[in-house]
Amino acid sequence: MKPGLGTQLRHLIDLLDGAVGAAYEEAGLAYRPRYTPVMRALMQGEPRTIGQIAEAAGITQPAATQTIALMLKAGLIASEPGALDGRQKMISLSAQGQALLPQLQQCWQATAAAARSLDADLPYPLSETLAHAIAALERQPFGARIRAARNADTESGTEKQAGHQEAS
Repeated sequence: MKPGLGTQLRHLIDLLDGAVGAAYEEAGLAYRPRYTPVMRALMQGEPRTIGQIAEAAGITQPAATQTIALMLKAGLIASEPGALDGRQKMISLSAQGQALLPQLQQCWQATAAAARSLDADLPYPLSETLAHAIAALERQPFGARIRAARNADTESGTEKQAGHQEAS
């Protein structure tokens, strides 16, 4: 039996993240792949709110909050109360995070080259396929597609039942 889409995607992420994580370890970095979108969002140097980081990184606010908490523990970022609203946290790279950037950028370049190599080995570039899938899901979310399929199944079942009653 062919694995479902979710199972395949989780396996793909495991393969990719596992290799990227191993590359960071080989480079002597105590760094997790999930930190990268947040690091990239903070590289410009301006402190940002968690919401701004989530938006810039293209991740959900809960995912940003979890990742930021891990990065704070690792000492890669700093958090200060907002100037206008003390309840708001302003996040920036710590000195340790800044110092890590040159090594990270080398790793990111190698990862990008590996991604291009993977794309070249496939009949359709994975990066383009993923971009098309994301765009399609932004037009019609997967939840809406599930509901439509469920409704089509329900209508189809009702039609079959009505047809069976007419034939009796």
